[in-house]
Amino acid sequence: MHQRGTISLPIIVVISAIAYIYYTSVFIFIDDWFGLSSSPGLINVATFTTIAFMSVVTYVIAITKDPGRVPESFVPDIEDSETPIHEIKRKGGDLRFCQKCSCYKPPRAHHCRVCKRCVLRMDHHCIWINNCVGHANYKIFFVFNIYAVIACIHSLVLLVGSSVHSNGEDEQQSESSLRTIYIISAVVLVPLTMALSVLLGWHIFLISSNKTTIEYHEGVRAMWLAKKVGNIYQHPYDLGPYDNLTSILGPSIITWVCPTSRHIGTGIRFQTSYDHKISESSLR
Repeated sequence: MHQRGTISLPIIVVISAIAYIYYTSVFIFIDDWFGLSSSPGLINVATFTTIAFMSVVTYVIAITKDPGRVPESFVPDIEDSETPIHEIKRKGGDLRFCQKCSCYKPPRAHHCRVCKRCVLRMDHHCIWINNCVGHANYKIFFVFNIYAVIACIHSLVLLVGSSVHSNGEDEQQSESSLRTIYIISAVVLVPLTMALSVLLGWHIFLISSNKTTIEYHEGVRAMWLAKKVGNIYQHPYDLGPYDNLTSILGPSIITWVCPTSRHIGTGIRFQTSYDHKISESSLR
């Protein structure tokens, strides 16, 4: 069985990239542009170090945290009036049962072929953390993306500013060994920033509609099938933009970028748009 938290080649690549970007940003770009002992230099060092530290912390948590496993005792209660939606198999009408795990799957849970078990609210299996992204570590994974994008953009600004400053003050030095470092840094930072920004944008879209990557692709097919018979498909867990955000990131905006997830619940049952409408009507 796949063991989360084990060191893999992609994790080594990520850690090496973080170390390289931090070293070049602080000890080359900031030092060359402002000087480490100057006020602007110290401010940039403190800011970049804080962002890099949070990136490392959230990355480690995303690697080691269990994404959420289905309890062995879980059995769906089809007579539970508080559970209006029960996911069923695509073919037939039986409740979702995992033949490989020999257990029922709660709503939004899926079997991961790499981890060889069912994962609660599974989004995808990520090779860069050697772990599934699921119910318990999805917010951590998202927050890591935020800090990583901010760090990359900050480093890019430092790279451009330092290179312009070097060309203006000492063109001969910039054409020496440091020039190679600037080129390598640009080759690493530009595609990395673009890739992470696209990934962050994708998950902002998913969170705003309360979908996982798997549910998005399933929803595309469901919309096509519904349109084919003249119906309109609506994602059952879409509670509205703000409630979608708070259900994933937490009720307080202050904690949205903090690696905390006490608000997420058990992952066995999720509020649906049907529940949301009932609660809103009861408040009127």
